[in-house]
Amino acid sequence: MTLLDRVSTILRANLNDLVEKAEDPERMLKQVVLDMENQLLQVKTQVAIAIADQHVLEKKQAEHAAQAKEWHRKAELAVKKGNDDLARAAIERSLSQEQLAAGFATQAEDQKVEADNLRDALRKLDQKLTETRAQCEMLVAEHRRSKVVGRAAKARSVAGSDQENTITRMKSKVRVSSAQTAAANEVLTPESLEDKFRALENTDRVEELLSEIKSRQSVN
Repeated sequence: MTLLDRVSTILRANLNDLVEKAEDPERMLKQVVLDMENQLLQVKTQVAIAIADQHVLEKKQAEHAAQAKEWHRKAELAVKKGNDDLARAAIERSLSQEQLAAGFATQAEDQKVEADNLRDALRKLDQKLTETRAQCEMLVAEHRRSKVVGRAAKARSVAGSDQENTITRMKSKVRVSSAQTAAANEVLTPESLEDKFRALENTDRVEELLSEIKSRQSVN
């Protein structure tokens, strides 16, 4: 994969998708930023090299163009002096230098396009890196907050369960204690005066009913 291809891949990367797939999101985000910083450094280096190569090619093109003019001047001088053979040789040299100048001009133009592409990639990558750093900070904070909320929810769940169990046990104890108290009251409460008279009345009624039964039987 070429440098520009790698840069293009980085620019298309979706951090949210990467976070969802990562086992350790924070570590992954730090690695993404580190990779982008490394790529940015490489692109800067390539931009510098491309610009330097462009300048070299432009310099060579200018040198050969100047040589072509110089040989053309010599050809004119030879014609002026009536030396056609020398003029022809100078013209041939001039044409050769013009061809070389044209070749270097083409290479310099191609190199300029490459340098411009690298400059554009550098600008986009630098912008992407700035955005990614901010987005990573936000995602890391969100991830840490999510972990804290998860732990808090779990703690509340455990505490709620324990509290509910404790309340249930206390209710059960209260019910048992209430039942025991009621039973003790029934057994231990002293007999009231009303209860004593009621018992006597019941005894008299029993005796009356018994006498009635005996009287009926004696008549028969």
